[in-house]
Amino acid sequence: MSSLLTESDLLHEAEVVWLENLDTLDYVRQALDKTRRRNTKPPYARDGRMVGYALLDEGASPDPDSGLYKRRVFFLLPHDRDSLPGGLYREGAPGEAVDPRTIAPKKPGAKTPRSQSGSVAVATSAP
Repeated sequence: MSSLLTESDLLHEAEVVWLENLDTLDYVRQALDKTRRRNTKPPYARDGRMVGYALLDEGASPDPDSGLYKRRVFFLLPHDRDSLPGGLYREGAPGEAVDPRTIAPKKPGAKTPRSQSGSVAVATSAP
């Protein structure tokens, strides 16, 4: 899924766990992954690295067909701005990217000047 998550997608989030310091990240990618458990660190099968994930509350129910929970996972790929500051996303950001400072349980996160343009552009445009 993309950054176009809604609060209804996140009704059962209890906590967001960060694995890295957010001060150094202009954006994170977010997606809903299906996992077997609602309250442990989920497996990660993408390129790049997981930088955070959501824990679900006791009221969360698994999908009746698959038995899996939908949980939000935050990640970065090897070609993202934090690893390649002069690369593809030196300006702009991937569609599913949001500013990690705007993320909270049950809140989808938002695009900001920092996530879209980078901390250098934000710093130079400040009065």
